[in-house]
Amino acid sequence: MTKNSKIKVIIADDHAILRAGLKQILAETDEIEVIAEAENGFEAIQLVSKLEADVLLLDISMPDRNGIEVLKYIKRDNSQIAVLMLSMHREDEYAIRALKSGAAGYLCKQSASSDLVGAIHAVAKGKKFITAEVAEILANQVGAESKQAPHQLLSDREYETFIMIASGLTVGEIAEKLSLSVKTVSMYRTRLLEKMQLKHNADLTHYAFKHQLVE
Repeated sequence: MTKNSKIKVIIADDHAILRAGLKQILAETDEIEVIAEAENGFEAIQLVSKLEADVLLLDISMPDRNGIEVLKYIKRDNSQIAVLMLSMHREDEYAIRALKSGAAGYLCKQSASSDLVGAIHAVAKGKKFITAEVAEILANQVGAESKQAPHQLLSDREYETFIMIASGLTVGEIAEKLSLSVKTVSMYRTRLLEKMQLKHNADLTHYAFKHQLVE
């Protein structure tokens, strides 16, 4: 991005209404231009590889693949683009996982109307954008890697499965939502139960509420 050029942005979210809302917010400033939209992770990866964009707004819950998986793939092949993760989730474990995977920032959709423009300007300049809540979580983790909570040992896909189970979804519903087979989701469930040393779905739900991972 040159000094006087607009910040070129790609929006990747499976909800057309949300994409329209984000575009409307960004249309109010002359310094940012939305150059493309994607409605799934595959399209986002394709657009980033074809277009010269400065910032990718990437939803963490995509229909075909997890947003963090898309983030890792993009950062592996295009380390220059700043990826700003968007999520409906609370600013906790998902934010930390996104930042550790190469995201330049993490923005909750509820606060997008007030923080979006500033967040894009920050990450386009090579800075990180995090809220005070995320900064506090990161600070608390410093020097505590050896004392990780059980859920922090899960892979990104295992963690996503864990949160969905704790939210009351069945293995079949999770498989449909993630476009995976029931067998694969069952495997994730088995592995995460082993890692967390728990036995039943009820244990996962209790753990998630106890650690404020679901509402």
